[in-house]
Amino acid sequence: MKPVKYLMLSLLGLSLHVSAQTTVDDAWVRATVAGQQASGAFMHITSTTDSKLVEVKSAVAKTVQIHEMKMVNDVMSMGPVPFVALPAGKTVDIEPEGYHVMLMDLVGQIKEGDSVPLTLVIEDAKGVQQSIEVNAPARALNAVSKPDHGAMHRSDHGNMH
Repeated sequence: MKPVKYLMLSLLGLSLHVSAQTTVDDAWVRATVAGQQASGAFMHITSTTDSKLVEVKSAVAKTVQIHEMKMVNDVMSMGPVPFVALPAGKTVDIEPEGYHVMLMDLVGQIKEGDSVPLTLVIEDAKGVQQSIEVNAPARALNAVSKPDHGAMHRSDHGNMH
């Protein structure tokens, strides 16, 4: 009976390791000027199962929100959203146009080259949450995502927040 117990435990362990896996690529934060109170964080997120980004935390900001920028009746609008859907196997862009992370009430200036800690909270379809720690480099104020992701990037929305 002992080998069966070990086999069952091994299979159970295996099934736990096969659960949702989320990867974060090309994470970066926009550098700020002295006194600036907000910045943005951007990245590409891919999950192996249907999941959602429900929260982002960072020690550099007192408030962190997930925002969406979209056109409504030919007027650009933006504001907080409760989550960003992460369909299985599809890369979701968190970028200046569309979904992005707002770091607000900054505790200090974010300088180009700084490493900004971010904690992403991902929730799968069963409601199980996992935290992913990311260290995002700060890029110059006029930086855009690296062009290796295909489409050309339009200019960012600057200080509209």
